[in-house]
Amino acid sequence: MTIQEKMHSGTIYYPGDPDLLREQQACLEKLYDFNQTRPGESEKREALLREMFAEIGEGCYIEPPFHANFAGRHVHFGRDVYANFNLTLVDDTHIYVGDCTMFGPNVVVATAGHPLLPELREEGYQFNIPVRIGKNCWLGAGVIVLPGVTIGDNTVVGAGSVVTKDLPANVVAVGNPCRVLREIGERDREYYFKDRKIDYTAL
Repeated sequence: MTIQEKMHSGTIYYPGDPDLLREQQACLEKLYDFNQTRPGESEKREALLREMFAEIGEGCYIEPPFHANFAGRHVHFGRDVYANFNLTLVDDTHIYVGDCTMFGPNVVVATAGHPLLPELREEGYQFNIPVRIGKNCWLGAGVIVLPGVTIGDNTVVGAGSVVTKDLPANVVAVGNPCRVLREIGERDREYYFKDRKIDYTAL
């Protein structure tokens, strides 16, 4: 099994492999270029993201600075994905994000983990498990998503939550560890924030 195959198989491997580090550095050079773009250079940003990502749909926007172990090489975005500043994607293996999902500031999505056994960590070993985030989700500021998690379509994750287990579709989930608070329902058709009503005539 090659080092690249180990990266995406969930098995323990050594990330300090020289060939892998050279591959990673080439990715990070493009990420550096992306983060040095000026606010008015939207076309340049879009072109770099198309080079950096495994897949990226139309209408996606990532506010620099953006951080990723492999600059998005293992990231699959649908269309119209929005990320506020300081999105961190630990993309040592694949991250899948559906259409119209939004990331607040300082969100972390991590695929990489390390063995609990101290002797293995001392040698620098790690493992990677893919993360899947559905369509039309909203991850609030400071959310952390851990390896192997799947989040269903339309789900909202409250600011500061740490998502350690799968979340179903169409719910509001909060906390550390993150738990389902409630389903998204009829009241949400009338109120957008606490007691503030949606004025559909103004939309």
